[in-house]
Formats: sequence, structure tokens, C-alpha cells
Amino acid sequence: MKTKLAIFQRGMCALSLGLVAMGQTALAKDMTAFELAREGNRYVGEQSKDKVVQIRSEKSIAGLTSDIWHVVYYDPDATLKAVEVTFGAGKKMDVKRPVRLLEPILKADDPLPAEKLKIDSDKALDIAKSEPLLAKLTIKASRSVLERRSLDDATPVWKIRFWAAKLKTPNEDADVGDVVISAEDGTVLKINLKPANVD
Repeated sequence: MKTKLAIFQRGMCALSLGLVAMGQTALAKDMTAFELAREGNRYVGEQSKDKVVQIRSEKSIAGLTSDIWHVVYYDPDATLKAVEVTFGAGKKMDVKRPVRLLEPILKADDPLPAEKLKIDSDKALDIAKSEPLLAKLTIKASRSVLERRSLDDATPVWKIRFWAAKLKTPNEDADVGDVVISAEDGTVLKINLKPANVD
């Protein structure tokens, strides 16, 4: 009887630990860009906290949400005025001072207006993938970039690029363009999609 009870207890303990580990993994992978930016504050100096210049993901693999994100903060003490924190599956991977030579000329080294950062990466992705031009495609991957709209316009925008399965070789994907969305209110500002690229 004691042996059966001990085996049952060990099994329940292992199950509980497994569920906790799965929950933590899912939580880490599901972190949004804004959550990662807040987490990144832990790895930068006081002068850089909450001063986000750019957030960008790598092209996603095996799904639409990327596991690799780079958060760039304004750093007045750095030569090129930036410090970058890289995350993998929600965990800090690297902190470095990136080479951003053109950004000062393009005014892309100024912090994005925090009061206009209202649409997070998950919502931006949902808005972008609902575009009718993508409806008949098998979307395989995406990449998201949050940055200022243009040289003359500091409005923060999400640029979401998509890759879709090719028609003749579905295991391969084709770049089908991007959708630009306001990070302030979720308005679609520009559609640059080319579904014919899957042919």
C-alpha cells in the first residue's frame, strides 16, 4: 500500500513540475514586444529606461510569432546613442551597443513617444494578418518592426512582413510583402502585399 502511495505521489509531483515548466515556457514565448521592452529596462542604465528607439523581431520559425526580439533604447552615454537588448524565448541573450551610423542622420535614434505606444506586437500582428489579400495564402512566418514612420514623422508604426507557402512547393516560402500599422490606434496606414509571389 505504501509503495503504491509513494509511486502515486511521485507521479503527481512529476506531473505538477511538468505543467509548471510548460506554463513557464509558454509564458516566455508569449511575451509581447512591450513586455520585453519593460523587461529590458533591467539590463540598461537609468538614463535609458523606457526610452525605446526601436523594437524588431527576427523572422519567425514554425509559427507566426518570433522567439527572437531586439529592443533598442536611447543611451546618451553611448557613442552612437543606443543600447540593444536581445531576447530569446523571453530570456535575455545579449546586451550590446549596436553600430547605428545612419540613424542619427535619419533621426531614428530619438526615443519613440511613449504616450503613443498603445498597440502591442500581438495586436498589430492580428490586424495585419486579417488583410483580405492574405486570406487565401498559407502564412508561414512573419517579422515585426516598431519604429518611427519616416524622417519627418515620429509617429511609431509597426511594419509586419509576411512569408507564405509557395503553391508548387509548399515546404518553401515566399516573401509576400508587408503591412504598416499605427502603434497608436491600430489604423492600417499602408499595404504593400504581393500575393502573386507565391506562384
